[in-house]
Amino acid sequence: MMKRLIDLLALLLLCSTLYAADDFSFFGDSLSSSRGKGKEHTSLKGNAGIISSSTRIKADNIEIYGSDNDYAECTGTVEVIDNEKGISLKAEKLFFNRKDDIIRVEGSAVMEDIKNEVIVKGNFLEYMGSDETCLIQIGVRILKDDMVCRSEFARYNRNDEILELTGMPVVFWKNDEYRALRIIVDLDKDEITLEGKVSGSIFTEKEEKPEEKPEEKPAEETPEEGNKE
Repeated sequence: MMKRLIDLLALLLLCSTLYAADDFSFFGDSLSSSRGKGKEHTSLKGNAGIISSSTRIKADNIEIYGSDNDYAECTGTVEVIDNEKGISLKAEKLFFNRKDDIIRVEGSAVMEDIKNEVIVKGNFLEYMGSDETCLIQIGVRILKDDMVCRSEFARYNRNDEILELTGMPVVFWKNDEYRALRIIVDLDKDEITLEGKVSGSIFTEKEEKPEEKPEEKPAEETPEEGNKE
């Protein structure tokens, strides 16, 4: 109990002295830190987290290093929420460059672009906050409304809502299918541009016409009915 209290006090002191100016703090079940010049390093174990003005990162373990504590490596059930940019992210491993505003993740990464209502999936993802660009590789899946995009490589510009797909790309939109060497999708305008070895199929809904009923013919008079007059 006493050891846990000492660790907590040390953690609070470290947060207040190192990160108060940058509005940046962290937490965890246990902490170890080295402040030697050129060897700055902080290790957080168990229920670890980093909190900045708009970003919150949670993971099983976090390693923070750099002279200004600008770099962090997170492992095990990583979750990121950036309220200012409107994104959330889940992965198995994450590298965070706070100085250059770069997030790099590996292992079944899932990013939700809340602002543009887009979900991005892949095994490697690099997000650059400076120009709001996301690079995705290996098993790429991008979903929006009734559109599903698949490829091995993708570049997603959040500001312009432009998606570039390469590496056996295919787009399923409603009931249509599009394939090419390179596919560019304007997610805002719902426009698709295909380049190189283009192929696809478009489903056209046919209007169902009401069935026409045969005209009723007047009943023919029998000879007996004609003689009754």
